[in-house]
Amino acid sequence: MTPSRLILAAALGLALNAQAQTQTAPKTTPGFSTGGTLVVVPAFGEVKHANDEATVTFSVEEQDKDRAAATARVNQKMKQGTEIVRRADPQAELKTVNYYSYPVYPEVPDNPRPLANPAARRIPIGWRVGQYLEVKTANLAQLSKTAAAAQKVLGIVNIDYHLSPALTKKLDDERIAATYANLNERIASIARAMGRKLDDAVIDTVDFEGSGNYAGGMPPAPPAPMSMARAKFAEAADAVPEPSFEPGETTLQMRLVGKVKFR
Repeated sequence: MTPSRLILAAALGLALNAQAQTQTAPKTTPGFSTGGTLVVVPAFGEVKHANDEATVTFSVEEQDKDRAAATARVNQKMKQGTEIVRRADPQAELKTVNYYSYPVYPEVPDNPRPLANPAARRIPIGWRVGQYLEVKTANLAQLSKTAAAAQKVLGIVNIDYHLSPALTKKLDDERIAATYANLNERIASIARAMGRKLDDAVIDTVDFEGSGNYAGGMPPAPPAPMSMARAKFAEAADAVPEPSFEPGETTLQMRLVGKVKFR
């Protein structure tokens, strides 16, 4: 074999060997550098506690052809009810609200024929007068007896159980701690997912307002409006069975948004 053919055969062998090594070599995926990465982390926390305060709304309503007579009975019953509540719960906070008085007109009959005297439908046939009394108390153990005593004169329109401002302030420490603990848990999970050490994470910003400037946040839900439906109740009896009340509990929630940078 001539020297030129030997050189050509050697070159062909080297090319085939390089091709075989390329086919059998493992494929590798280039890694992504996470150094300097800024991560936005939302966190949530909540604290539950039994309600320690209640606001009960009582009402009295009278209807009469004579407006003054209806007003007099409302005033008398409200005064009696207020005195009953004060005696039953001396520490309660009382506030009278929503005194109303309006005329009562005759109902229009379901009759396609016109009325003989159309102007008569605008002549009042009586007056409806009423008033509300709000009672805020922390004496929940005595509340059923207080309500039963007041129901001899007044009717219950609504009852709202909630946390007192003092207890809410006290629970705020627990709520902040729970939310911040959740932030730490999420940062640890993110570090593991990124293949980084937790020591490499540096908290840059913590937004306890949870305003959503760093992540799409939802505004807090407005408080539910208090029902002020007028309740009809019978005349008082000598003894009224105690109503059954369950204070329940309230959940305090918090949201924060943190910015974490990996070294």
